[in-house]
Amino acid sequence: MEEYVILVDQNDQEIGEMEKQEAHVLNKKHRAFSVFLLDENNNFILQQRALSKYHSPGLWTNSCCGHPRPNETTLNAAKRRTFEEMGIHVDIQEILQISYQEKLENGLWENEFDHIFIGKYTDNKFNLNPNEIKAIKNVNLVELEMDVQNNPDQYTFWFKLIFPKIKDKLKI
Repeated sequence: MEEYVILVDQNDQEIGEMEKQEAHVLNKKHRAFSVFLLDENNNFILQQRALSKYHSPGLWTNSCCGHPRPNETTLNAAKRRTFEEMGIHVDIQEILQISYQEKLENGLWENEFDHIFIGKYTDNKFNLNPNEIKAIKNVNLVELEMDVQNNPDQYTFWFKLIFPKIKDKLKI
């Protein structure tokens, strides 16, 4: 099934839609979201991307990422994908927006206006989708900062871009 993304301008105003893979090949700015979840001890819940992912396979990143579909709110899309990838329902709130453009290792582009969501998930029970996630781990802020600094090649570029911007907002 073809999946479509919402094309946007630099101010996140909708200007059209395009098939997802085509948008990544043609470097078209589109709407995206990144979900950061914390556990009961305020540890970050990270996912390792499945090895079959079309870009950034095997890298560690935030809990969930994705794109809203045309006529879908970004909040609803973030909740939908969190369930599709992790098998959980969670309350999240938007805390930040960021726009970036990055050429990936396989000739694709990530050119996104990204809505950043944060939430708490304390059950620690997941039903991971193996097509999306290889593994998950919970990491405290100090250990995560050190690991990103010492092993930057183990993390997605967007995680390394967003993480410093949100950690100050979290007050943990």
